[in-house]
Amino acid sequence: MELMEKAREFENRSMSNMSTSDRVEASREAKDLVLSLNEIYKQNKDPEIMDMMKIITAKKQKIEKRLKGRPEI
Repeated sequence: MELMEKAREFENRSMSNMSTSDRVEASREAKDLVLSLNEIYKQNKDPEIMDMMKIITAKKQKIEKRLKGRPEI
């Protein structure tokens, strides 16, 4: 599956030294990957696909946390 290869490539990609626009692009790519994988998961309930979605979602959350920054007090 081409989609699983894209997901593995995203999972192994380094997220250090990214600009803000790179982070936004990576976050959008992660969202697209998860939604596409979810459509496939609905059909065949493969646990490997669910694990990949969890990994990508965790990475996406880290990227978004970095985008939002720390709240100022």
